[in-house]
Amino acid sequence: MSDLPTDPVPRGDRRLAGGGDLADTGSLTGGEAVVRALAAHGVTDAFGIPGAHDLEILPHLGPYGIRHVTSRHGQGSGYAADAYARVSGRPGVAITTTGPALLNIAAAVGQAYSDSVPLLVVSPGMPLRHPRQSTGLLPGMRSRTDALRAVAAVGHRVSSVDEIGAAVARAFTLFRTRRPRPVHIEVPLDLLEAVEPAGPVRTAPPAGHALPHPAALAAAADALSAARRPALVLGGGARAASAECRALAALLGAPVVTTANGKGVVDERHPLSLGVSLHSPAVQKWLADRDVVLAVGTELAESDVWGPLPALTGSLIRVDLDPAQMYAGLPADVPLVGDAAPVLRALLDACRERERDTAGCDDEADVGALVTDLRTTRDDETRTRDARWRPYLRAMRRVLAEDAVITSDGARCGSYGALPHLPVGPEGRFLHPTGFGTLGYALPAAIGAKTACPGRQVVALSGDSGLQFSVQELATAAQSGLPLPVVVFDNGGYGGIREETAARGDEPVAVGLPSVDLPALARAYGGQGTVARSPEELAAALSTALTTPGPSIVTVPQESAR
Repeated sequence: MSDLPTDPVPRGDRRLAGGGDLADTGSLTGGEAVVRALAAHGVTDAFGIPGAHDLEILPHLGPYGIRHVTSRHGQGSGYAADAYARVSGRPGVAITTTGPALLNIAAAVGQAYSDSVPLLVVSPGMPLRHPRQSTGLLPGMRSRTDALRAVAAVGHRVSSVDEIGAAVARAFTLFRTRRPRPVHIEVPLDLLEAVEPAGPVRTAPPAGHALPHPAALAAAADALSAARRPALVLGGGARAASAECRALAALLGAPVVTTANGKGVVDERHPLSLGVSLHSPAVQKWLADRDVVLAVGTELAESDVWGPLPALTGSLIRVDLDPAQMYAGLPADVPLVGDAAPVLRALLDACRERERDTAGCDDEADVGALVTDLRTTRDDETRTRDARWRPYLRAMRRVLAEDAVITSDGARCGSYGALPHLPVGPEGRFLHPTGFGTLGYALPAAIGAKTACPGRQVVALSGDSGLQFSVQELATAAQSGLPLPVVVFDNGGYGGIREETAARGDEPVAVGLPSVDLPALARAYGGQGTVARSPEELAAALSTALTTPGPSIVTVPQESAR
């Protein structure tokens, strides 16, 4: 029986363990109150590893229509839930036990925080009346809530069964109304087992879409209508506004560049798209010369440009749900606080009402030629370095469907290879751990994406060292029985660190690792494995893997990088 869902469970099928429905307001255990609250918010899947302290939660999942995906490590649970959220548009949920398990998932919580992913982690905690002085009750730990608060947006320790529902509703309200970031809810051990009045089912209210002040919208529309050299910079916060971004780019004749999290918001094969290029010196120089830059849903952070932020000579209009972003990094000249899609629709309407003076603007052919030249210059900057990946990435693109989901690690093949050189459109997704820079993300993230979208192609892209941070999740993928190719570029260790060490003129230390027969390891976990020594072999192996149940590792030896 598969641990991963094949279709979502209809809301009407969710029932209380006692046969009631979600409207019941009698006494429940804390464990059932947790599950009831999750089901009330439409949760159908939860990731985690059973532990001695969360046993009162787990039996209630099935009766409420929530399927449990059992990972093999806490980071795997967190990365899977993170990717589930990114692909489905619904918060990812992880249920973990306490102590080491909670700290294991902390790395994934940090990644979700940096990339603005709605991730809810529920865990047990010390009993309410446990003495502050340690008595040696396992697992000994000073403060679970404080530990997760260091990496999550919110940490909430409840003090009654009735408070559980309110805590979950608060988390989902934050996900809907603020910049989405991870929330941790801690339920004391004695409350999980206690039977207390649970109160009515509480749910997060529907989210409204407040628009910026009309004067701010007018100022932004005036600036864009008068722009001679406009540009759009799109981040992950623009994903739900793909159509509006394309319409604005076309209306203004503005080239588009994205961050890693914004990859594919506008099809990277569009004549106006520069793709993920903020790291390129040529693109940075071009961007600095724009008279108006519209940045949507992006921090414009150093992790987006891979170095210090470039100075802009023109006006900067920022659209962001988070007011603090208007003053971070590059402060906005015109701040537009709000959700990207409704704000851009209002901005489009305002721009269309204005007669745009195109005197001095480049015509469509000139803008297209500019984008083509910039793409060429960008690629020339790294042609030698990136040559090892590009033929293989072209082979992958030929095989994959337009709506395929590709998950990546912070390996060179992802950061330097696929981000700029594997084109993606709005139908597909490319999930990359950006702001926190984790390794081991690709495989468990692919499991989370496949859980959310079992009918779509999902492929993990990793390096040999990064894969081994979470390689045990091959067992989770094998248990699902769903096709899951894992393409591994093997450069014999920590290739990126080796290259950085050499660039410093230092002798490499601790970066060359003995080769591992990864295809054999996949077979040992119940999957398949092969080696592809050419782009044609990769295309053939990937085609087979996409229809073969379970995980299939396809190793691409990168001998030139050893």
